[in-house]
Amino acid sequence: MTMRIAVTGGSGKLGRHVMTRLRADGHEVLNLDREGVRDPGLIRVDLTDYGQVLDAVLGVEERHGGLDALVHLAAIPAPGLHPDSATFGNNILSTYHVFQAARRAGVRRIVYASSETVLGLPFDTPPPYIPVNEEYPARPESTYSLVKHLEEQMAVQLTRWDPDLSITALRFSNVMDVADYVQFPAFDADPMLRRWNLWSYIDGRDGAQAVARALERAQPGFEAFVIANADTVMTRSSAELAAEVYPGVEVVKELGEHETMLSIDKARRLLGYEPQHSWRDHV
Repeated sequence: MTMRIAVTGGSGKLGRHVMTRLRADGHEVLNLDREGVRDPGLIRVDLTDYGQVLDAVLGVEERHGGLDALVHLAAIPAPGLHPDSATFGNNILSTYHVFQAARRAGVRRIVYASSETVLGLPFDTPPPYIPVNEEYPARPESTYSLVKHLEEQMAVQLTRWDPDLSITALRFSNVMDVADYVQFPAFDADPMLRRWNLWSYIDGRDGAQAVARALERAQPGFEAFVIANADTVMTRSSAELAAEVYPGVEVVKELGEHETMLSIDKARRLLGYEPQHSWRDHV
């Protein structure tokens, strides 16, 4: 089924891959963003202004007359880039505006970027078990992560209010482009360099695949998925890393040689997600 889909933050690092993937799948895709080079899909919108968001979702003259789905990626993308209050205000308000505008406009299919950070990053406090998954309560350790947790809680309540609404939270790992992979071999020198997210990453193209799968498989209600690549950023084995850095943490399944320690089993099972790319193919 082809759809008209708006992507907020379509000019960003992950957004560009998502725009490319959804267009390749045959969808009509619009980019709601404050920045970016002009293309036929770009509509400049300030997501902190609810009037602009609602207007853009309902329709824009000579561009579109309504949407079938929304992909919400736009945000201050990490802690430490702005004062904490600015990160909180921008991100929570933008997400509320997008969710609420979609509801008012009758859009019932939303996929959005949550974050691996809700799992407890950085893992200075050891994870409860390895590989981590969606089964334990959120452990936000920064204002950025706190907002991501609150966005998920907001989605839970909105889908309770509106039983036909589907909101899928994708807890993306650290997004990477092919150009980033040249730095990966250096991580082997010190396993502590990347322990903060259990040595995980997500290739932007596989992140886009997860978005596409979530749109295809959307069901009413709220669901959250960890989205990472199938391997780690390291050449050392995952079992060895876990034993050395987190010797007191239970490993709850046998780990493949370089298997991710951010479990993607749920995404594989329910979304049909299967990573197609690895940094090892490029270095």
